[in-house]
Amino acid sequence: MVRSLLVIPLLAAALGGIWLARGAQLRWRDLRAAQTYELAGDRWPMLVRAAGAMVCGVCVTALTVLTALGAFGGLGRSTQQPNRAEPFMDTAGSGSGSGAGAAVRQQQAAPPAAAEPAAAAAAGGAAPAPVAASRFDSVGHPGGGELLQSAVLGPDGQPRNIRVWLPPQYAKEPNARFPVVVMHAATPQKTADSEVPDVFEGVGSALQSGKTHPFILVAPEAPNGTAHPCELVAAAPAAVADDAMLRTTVATSFRALPPGPASWGVLGVEGGAPCAAAAGLSRPDLYGVAAAVSGRYDALALAQTGAEAPAGSAAKLLLAAAKGDSAGLDAARKLQAALKAGPGAAAKAEVRISDNVQDFTPDRERLRLVRQAAQFLAEALAKAS
Repeated sequence: MVRSLLVIPLLAAALGGIWLARGAQLRWRDLRAAQTYELAGDRWPMLVRAAGAMVCGVCVTALTVLTALGAFGGLGRSTQQPNRAEPFMDTAGSGSGSGAGAAVRQQQAAPPAAAEPAAAAAAGGAAPAPVAASRFDSVGHPGGGELLQSAVLGPDGQPRNIRVWLPPQYAKEPNARFPVVVMHAATPQKTADSEVPDVFEGVGSALQSGKTHPFILVAPEAPNGTAHPCELVAAAPAAVADDAMLRTTVATSFRALPPGPASWGVLGVEGGAPCAAAAGLSRPDLYGVAAAVSGRYDALALAQTGAEAPAGSAAKLLLAAAKGDSAGLDAARKLQAALKAGPGAAAKAEVRISDNVQDFTPDRERLRLVRQAAQFLAEALAKAS
């Protein structure tokens, strides 16, 4: 930008100097010719043009020096400053990147106050060791927002990819902090958006229609070790629902509201629906609301999961399926009945079934179901503030 602004006056000064120098030379020749014939000539036009040419020469020299300095200065800045404000870094000054060779676009860091409740929630009151926030690479702009990716340690201590979708309002409201929805995947080493590629368009269209409030959508990579990770919910639902490193990373790297039932929810579509249901039923003290779309459920296992939830909290769960998905609606009703008849906290769960979506193709029905789930989640969570 500095060089482009200086080039214009530099060219103008150079052209003006050439024109004035040419005029002074012509005047000088006229004076020489007049002296030859012993005629009187006016020297002032020549002197004025010569002085103007000298001034233009000085300007050209100065602008050339400034342009060179601007070029070197801009090069130095481009190698030192990132495109966006850096999130919290470790003492060595470098974040844990995703390993990709693409240019890193870092997100605005959350205020220091945001890290404190996140750390407290992750450790249950104990003071955790400092955690460096990950550096996120921009990988696209689906649904009108921005999609970023990074590698974060999972509950097993192994790095796994996490994708974070920021709504359009995130860039437009730089001082606001947003609620968070975690979306589970059903395929090992894949994120949910690779299984449901139109999920961001569904959420984005819900935001554009004004029927829902903006939230950050987080899609962690499903764990490895089994062909169907969501089948683990019957054996260890708490392990699927609780991910302290994920919560800490999101809370420290983005302007997210502190983890808790008022501001964090969970979503699952098709194969990821059982994971979302298990997360909402087992940890209503962490996820205040859950939405499971077009899923198939082990009703007895999830009822037992809901019964073992922390006391003093009640799960809020949406089970949505298309009107023509008879198997999905039957599974949802069986889960609702099992929870209602279940022991302890399972019977207190607020379960809502959506069966009114109908469209021409399964893809359009899924898009409408995602929009409906986004609206349900946003209504139950706190607004961006």
